[in-house]
Amino acid sequence: MRITIAQLLCTVLFLNMTYARTVKAQALLEQSITLSVENKEIRVVLSTIEKAAKVTFSYIPQQIQADRKVSINISNQRLSTVLDQLFRNLPITYEVVGKKQILLSVRPVVQPTIPTLLPKNTSFEPSPTADRQLSGTVKSETGEGLPGVSVVVKNTTRGTTTDAEGRYKLTIPNDGPAVTLVFSFVGYLNQEIAIGNRTTIDLQLVPNDKSLDEVVVVGYGTVKKSDLTGSLSQVKAKEINSYPATNVLQALTGRAAGVQVLQNTGAPGAPVSVRIRGTNSIQGSNEPLYVVDGFPLSGTNPTVLNNADIETMEILKDASATAIYGSRGANGVVLITTKHGKAGKTRVDFETSYSSQTLRKKLDLMNAQEYATFYNEQAANDKLKPYFTQDQINAFGQGFDWQNLVFQKAPMKTTALNISGGNEKTQFSLSGSAFNQDGIVKGSDYNRYSLRANINHAVSSKFSVNFGGTLTRLQTGRKDSNGGSRGNSMIAGAISAPPTLTPYNDDGTYRTLAIAYPFVATDLINPLNFINEQNNQTKANVALLNASLIFKPIESITIKVSGGVENRDDRTDNYTTRNFVNSSGSASVGTNQFTSLLSENTISYNKTFNQKHTVSAVAGFTYQDFVNTSLAASGVGFLSNTPETYDLASASTPGIPSSGYTKSVLLSYLARVNYAYSSKYLATVSIRRDGSSKYSEGNKWGYFPSAALAWRVSNEEFMKDNSLISDLKVRASWGLTGSQAINAYATLNQLYSGKTVFGDALYNTYGPSTTLPGNLKWETTEQKDIGVDFGILNNRILFTADYYIKNTRDLLNNVSLPSSLGYTTTIKNVGEIQNSGLELGIDSRILTGAFKWDVNANISFNRNKVVKLYGGQDILGGTISVVVINDVTNILREGRPLGQFWGYVEDGYDDKGKIKYKDTDGDGSITIKDKTYIGNPNPKYIFGFNSNMSYKNFDLTLFLQGVQGNNIFNASAMGSTIDYGFGLNMPREVYLNHWSTTNPNAKYPIISNSVNARVSDRYIEDGSFVRLKNIQLAYNFPLQNWGVKWVRTIQLYASGQNLLTLTNYSWWDPEVNSKGDANSTTQGVDSYSYPVAKTITAGLRVGF
Repeated sequence: MRITIAQLLCTVLFLNMTYARTVKAQALLEQSITLSVENKEIRVVLSTIEKAAKVTFSYIPQQIQADRKVSINISNQRLSTVLDQLFRNLPITYEVVGKKQILLSVRPVVQPTIPTLLPKNTSFEPSPTADRQLSGTVKSETGEGLPGVSVVVKNTTRGTTTDAEGRYKLTIPNDGPAVTLVFSFVGYLNQEIAIGNRTTIDLQLVPNDKSLDEVVVVGYGTVKKSDLTGSLSQVKAKEINSYPATNVLQALTGRAAGVQVLQNTGAPGAPVSVRIRGTNSIQGSNEPLYVVDGFPLSGTNPTVLNNADIETMEILKDASATAIYGSRGANGVVLITTKHGKAGKTRVDFETSYSSQTLRKKLDLMNAQEYATFYNEQAANDKLKPYFTQDQINAFGQGFDWQNLVFQKAPMKTTALNISGGNEKTQFSLSGSAFNQDGIVKGSDYNRYSLRANINHAVSSKFSVNFGGTLTRLQTGRKDSNGGSRGNSMIAGAISAPPTLTPYNDDGTYRTLAIAYPFVATDLINPLNFINEQNNQTKANVALLNASLIFKPIESITIKVSGGVENRDDRTDNYTTRNFVNSSGSASVGTNQFTSLLSENTISYNKTFNQKHTVSAVAGFTYQDFVNTSLAASGVGFLSNTPETYDLASASTPGIPSSGYTKSVLLSYLARVNYAYSSKYLATVSIRRDGSSKYSEGNKWGYFPSAALAWRVSNEEFMKDNSLISDLKVRASWGLTGSQAINAYATLNQLYSGKTVFGDALYNTYGPSTTLPGNLKWETTEQKDIGVDFGILNNRILFTADYYIKNTRDLLNNVSLPSSLGYTTTIKNVGEIQNSGLELGIDSRILTGAFKWDVNANISFNRNKVVKLYGGQDILGGTISVVVINDVTNILREGRPLGQFWGYVEDGYDDKGKIKYKDTDGDGSITIKDKTYIGNPNPKYIFGFNSNMSYKNFDLTLFLQGVQGNNIFNASAMGSTIDYGFGLNMPREVYLNHWSTTNPNAKYPIISNSVNARVSDRYIEDGSFVRLKNIQLAYNFPLQNWGVKWVRTIQLYASGQNLLTLTNYSWWDPEVNSKGDANSTTQGVDSYSYPVAKTITAGLRVGF
């Protein structure tokens, strides 16, 4: 007999797999446990063993006599020994059929065969009641075989369980079609199927919604959703990775109640501002704290991460949840958990996608003929000769479209590979990813390359070690020259360039727009200068590494010692070539290194007493430092463009180099206790004591306590028979959190270097700044929250509601001083801000049959106001400078919403078509005293709606997101709709709807270069919108039906982002926040911002 190499390899592989499974099963059964129960049902004993040994039992209750009471007292014995003793008087066998699943079944009884002699011609007639055989396979929702599924003939004790491949065989009574089988398994809905005359029944079980039993991550620990006492929202991997995005925070948009995500601009890699339950600080950051696998990041945007690497994101909102982070928890906390490996078969997941991005909409600007006619009218109104003859106007036609020049169709590509797996001792997850996005503005891009590893290893039953690390390379080209006026920035130039002109001269050189016509503004720059002759490149290497040693001296106590480092080295090179208009070449280089070292040491306790009292506690201390160094140099005047930024010494005028260093330290002590009685009455108490090097002596330490109570009404006896309400929990919380709203040395009297001349010599100097250091203390936020969690129809519909009040006191801000002191300003704790609001969320499984439909939605209402300011004095901000107007745009005033728009109110036109303004103070003249509130950037409510439908192998996902009731200050319209007389192109409606003697009630004033423009309600627009954020159609290949074993899943999908936006906003896009940053109180301003794109995506997901 010949044996081929292939046969030999298959045999070896089969033996190895069999051996591996045997080894894993043996290791599971040989683990030691301690068990002491007295007169308890077997089902209760098995539940206790499941918690102690981290296993799951599958069984038919009737077969193992689950209601029979037993007593057992074993200390540090093998699991197999415990099971042998538990079933010593019953014919029960046990078998490991899954990763940690043990199947209990009745030992088959072999009937003795008795030989019988029958007469030669005797025939045997089967009994009409003879049993018959039935078989089949039970699969999970992913098409994989389910081991341990209970298969029982209804109303009998006859049954069996599925084997490791999900197969079963069962002898059933031959009673005709009336026999019904009941299939049941933990985590899945029971299914009853009438057998009829079939001999084979295959089925796929439907998962049961056990969302309340899910474990969610909280600060320094985990907790079941059902035991939460605070306010928390969770976003899972499917939503996070539902569409390609440069920043993982974009995945939070509309996904969580109370979380507002503001995309500052549409540029690739542009920062995102996140506000959780409103804005708390005037001077400090309003961004939440981001914690990645337990490591608190220093930055405001976790760009180090790839979306595909993230398992879940938990958003902690109330003080009960955030107070454990003390001085960094006032703005909320976002806990990011990356993907970890699991014991079992090695999994390989690959995903790739390709996207095409385009400008969401073009502005409707004047064409060449309209432009020429428009400025001839301006010339006539200003008593000037026409700029163009009628023949010239007729010859212009439509002219040149500058938007088509600047904006392009741009690709975006993503690729991610993850390999995970392990055994009972070691689990791993390794991933690599690439994200490449070209911007819709030529020359802009964002590229990210990441490697990530998570490794968990159990050294013994007492010790384990964990390691997690991410290495990321970022490289981005910036083309977001925005703001400005009269076409002196790239975006402004794209709008303002005359359509009568082309970008190139006849000889191929750039056309100089400022001298093309005598009436054109000297500021106007050909956008090609910004696109081709300016280069802004940032390259960064980011590392996030953390490791921990875990010691469990006994089952209920865990000691964890962990440490980590966050490091970022980046370099930004800016070069403007000699070809740029009026440029002799300029270069600058800036480098920055940030390093943060973390040490965390905690001890945790978790114990259940008498199956009623559950106590979990954590205590510890942490140390984290933050070191930042910087270096910058520049130069102007280069002989050649060749060196760019790599030979600053060749500049004819070198700039003065600068360098910097800062360091701050945060030392903390923390403790939290959770108590639950019978899963009905829940309490949480925590405290954190933070010490910061930033603050003055005597104020360096802050205390941040919190407390929360919850009552699970649904677990009360009087609710047991309620068939409608499946879950009802009422909760309330209170707590204090803080904010470090100053830089590292704000409380010190710093000296600054300078230079001065004595005689004919230049001397170096040191002198104090103009800011007087103050005796400062923490900003403190007190928050109260009342919430209810409500589930009906076996939690088919889950509803969550929260009402909160946040008061932030001791606000830090600059205060002006009399010049006689020698200092001009100081920082003081001067004010108070309040945020209050209502959050509603619903999660429902509308249909659960062959056609599945899940819907979840949320809506949030937040109201803020300034309660107190220093001396009651207003704070003005949001300065806008567009030549024609130079003024502030918003105000902070006691009793009013934060950052309300501030300006004049228009009152029609005079008889010459000039704008009139209301005399609000009635003094007969228009002065600064006539300014008033003209708009509010804060929305009345924000919402999100997500729908997931699936039928057979198709999935359809719709995600809607919206903002209602907010205003946008359209600063772009200042220069592009009112600054007449300087040859700027403008929207067509200015041409069609401006003042004339025949149109005295027009939208725009008379076309003249003497416009009396001011910051007014003219530029306030409704920023409300409803957006189809994402729509995706996916097809899942039926690999199991095709008999394909080597591939686990294949999904092909097509999706679209921002395809439909319903809004009244007149400019490119309402999702804009030009002046947004971490501590900005100037929100809702659009100043020639890089527009948001719409995207079409095709992708492939494959699992092995």
